[in-house]
Amino acid sequence: MPVDRSKVKPVEAGSLKEGSYVVIDDEPCKIVEIEKSKTGKHGSAKVRIVGIGIFDGVKRTLVVPSDAQVEVPIVEKFTAQVISISGDTIQLMDLRDYSTFELTMNEVEEEVRGKLEPGMQVEVWDIGGRRKIMRTR
Repeated sequence: MPVDRSKVKPVEAGSLKEGSYVVIDDEPCKIVEIEKSKTGKHGSAKVRIVGIGIFDGVKRTLVVPSDAQVEVPIVEKFTAQVISISGDTIQLMDLRDYSTFELTMNEVEEEVRGKLEPGMQVEVWDIGGRRKIMRTR
């Protein structure tokens, strides 16, 4: 599922830091490594960004000029309550507006999967229009 373009903002590639987020190949990624090369005789400085996909765990690389605009996903964090778990589907209620939504087990962080039970509060991240349960509260 591609990133919702209304939930990203353009940022200069040279200003990114390790630990922040960037969109590489239409997938939101957490930056694990950044290398900045010096300006060459005929060109501009380049930035090599290595990121790991938040939803799929795949390592991706992006090489762009340091003054190029790259997309950074807007990360929105909120609390939700687990209403029910049936098979691979988790039904949650957003505690901001009491709306309900469903996520699948592969949209849950690995260390949280075994702890989930109805009535529990969890922290959900909305990243570029996609949601993922990050931790229990």
